[in-house]
Amino acid sequence: MKPPQFGWRPVLLGAALLVLLLSARPGVAQDLVYEPKNPAFGGGNTFNYSWLLSSAQSQNKIEDKAATSVFDRDPLKEFEQSLNQQILGQLSRQLITSQFGESGIKEGTYNIGSYQINVTPGDRGISVQITDSGTGNQTTVVIPFF
Repeated sequence: MKPPQFGWRPVLLGAALLVLLLSARPGVAQDLVYEPKNPAFGGGNTFNYSWLLSSAQSQNKIEDKAATSVFDRDPLKEFEQSLNQQILGQLSRQLITSQFGESGIKEGTYNIGSYQINVTPGDRGISVQITDSGTGNQTTVVIPFF
């Protein structure tokens, strides 16, 4: 029997493999540096802000019931609320003047309706303790010295 003849193919394949192995360069590496995307996390690119905000708003599926646009406001309702606040403010000023006099709040105990008010001077200022005699709830307010 005759030995098999391979020809030039294995020799060319071996030469090509040898050339590839000899021509390979060593790998080059560099340090990995973390850079945050969000500018709120210190160091993030400020140009990403608008993109991040629009992305978050587009994903938000919950409607804000309290948010009203300029077109949803009722000027008459706002006028009514403003007028009520002014009337209540004026009434409270008249009530304080009639109960405590022109000179303001003085030390002592006052009864107004179902409220008992104890006014005592303290280290940090005047302490006003308000007690609701109907429920027993208490609130203390300290008015600092100026």
